[in-house]
Amino acid sequence: REIKQLLHIKSFIGTSENAVMIQIWTALITILVLKYLKALAQYGWRLSNLVAFIRLNMFVKIDLQKWLDKPFDEPPEPVQKYIQGVLF
Repeated sequence: REIKQLLHIKSFIGTSENAVMIQIWTALITILVLKYLKALAQYGWRLSNLVAFIRLNMFVKIDLQKWLDKPFDEPPEPVQKYIQGVLF
């Protein structure tokens, strides 16, 4: 049920037994990781909300633990490690 609801797997990509098993195992591992993140967080996430927010912030560079604990706080300003010179 969770695989169909949270990960939107309604059909299988491959047709072979191996392809179907890989897709099922990948979905199960994903659910386990999401439930682990939910258990670590201090914020009271619902699993469906956590999945939606992670999809939105997939490629954002943030500290995951801080974001899980306080998702609606303003992110800190990035610290510049390198100073790049201006050519013009």
